[in-house]
Amino acid sequence: MPHILWFRDDLRLADHPALHAALLADPSTGDENPAIIPVYIDDPAQPEGGAVRWWRHHSLAALDRALRAHDSRLILARGEPLTVLRGLIAASGATAVFWNRRLTPAGIATDQAIKTALQAEGLRVESFNGNYLYEPWTLKTTQDQPFQVFTPYYKAVLRSGLNLSPLPEPTHIPPPPDIPSLALADLRLLPTLPWAAGFTEWHPGETGAWQRLEAFLPRVEGYASGRDRLDGQGVSKLSAHLRFGEINPRQIIATLAAHFGDPLALAGSEHFVRELIWREFGAYLLYHFPHTLNQPLNPRFAHIPWRNAPDELLAWQRGQTGIPVVDAAMRCLWQTGWMHNRARMIVASFLTKNLLIDWRIGADWFMDTLVDADLASNTAGWQWTAGSGADAAPYFRVFNPVLQAEKFDPAGDFLRRWLPELAALPTAALIAPWQADPHTLRRAGITLGTTYPHPIVDLKGSRERALQMFAQLKTAHDYPYS
Repeated sequence: MPHILWFRDDLRLADHPALHAALLADPSTGDENPAIIPVYIDDPAQPEGGAVRWWRHHSLAALDRALRAHDSRLILARGEPLTVLRGLIAASGATAVFWNRRLTPAGIATDQAIKTALQAEGLRVESFNGNYLYEPWTLKTTQDQPFQVFTPYYKAVLRSGLNLSPLPEPTHIPPPPDIPSLALADLRLLPTLPWAAGFTEWHPGETGAWQRLEAFLPRVEGYASGRDRLDGQGVSKLSAHLRFGEINPRQIIATLAAHFGDPLALAGSEHFVRELIWREFGAYLLYHFPHTLNQPLNPRFAHIPWRNAPDELLAWQRGQTGIPVVDAAMRCLWQTGWMHNRARMIVASFLTKNLLIDWRIGADWFMDTLVDADLASNTAGWQWTAGSGADAAPYFRVFNPVLQAEKFDPAGDFLRRWLPELAALPTAALIAPWQADPHTLRRAGITLGTTYPHPIVDLKGSRERALQMFAQLKTAHDYPYS
């Protein structure tokens, strides 16, 4: 009898524990070669951002091609997942359902309810760890409490071991019975606005993920020093592939080990592994502290008097703040669906500290515009920058965008690419055009306020405003930093 394989954020065939288990003989029926029904269900109750849906469209197309190369095909459906699964079971006579676990609060709740319901109806339902080295409930402090600081968590992961052998890709997947499927276009995943036309750098799917990793391997040795370059040439750009489970950390670390031996022996490789584990830490925090989706991890931060400044927010979203590194990063995001992690910290600090706009508003914008928008990583990153989360940046850490640009885009290449109206400026003036002398601006054909906006906020004054506000908060509410 058939087995249902429910794909979600694990859109690959290699090292896929649920697929591996589904292919095994069914102990209840004795069937040694069960047909596999691969299904993806678009759930309207769990909406995703526009950039993520764009990626998912192309990743599902890639997964269907891969399945067809293995004599199978992907069944597409839309609706409430339990209802869809029951329909598939009734139509096919399937006796078992397999999936890799999700770790978002909504995903966990949905999966638990479905597993309980189907098991009560006599179905075999099994779930697996498909996308993480270690799932959150497997690692605790010596006091049996969840970690809230990254370094002890990182050490706990290393103690548990990184030598996790990936499962091979199957050579053949028994095809599903004749079950109707929606066309991919019927899911309406592609955005109606033309802004995704700039996403040409990306190649969603398992093959694209491995191509990206292979291209990164020659640069691993320089990762420790090059990962903060704003042009993105020093990083792997695997984040979206990881987000959709087109590749997973086990596979990446095994590949690093195959190329370099001990993946922790080389500085660049060790830094990269650390970043992979930081990603897992985000999922860990969200699992143990689900309230952090919309509330600070430290409740003392609930008292921050965020400003309502819609015009400034719009300028930030459009890359029209008058602060070049912020604007370049935000335009890069809008046009490519991606932003360098250093740039994410810079623009998040500017929004939450210089503009005093609620981090949740910025997090929502990222969730809609990033192709790698991951709920756990996004939440952890924004809370870190705002100062309210685990391993949070102290309130007195306010990124200076001018100094950040000088350090991480010293030749101005990143700024010139995304701010063509400022490209003729010498680098010193490019980084802070409001400080340039009038002759330099005229020679470059720039009139501040016309060619390029004046800064919407004074960096020094807004920093002092933020520090004063946080200092008052500390006094009034026993702020955690001294």
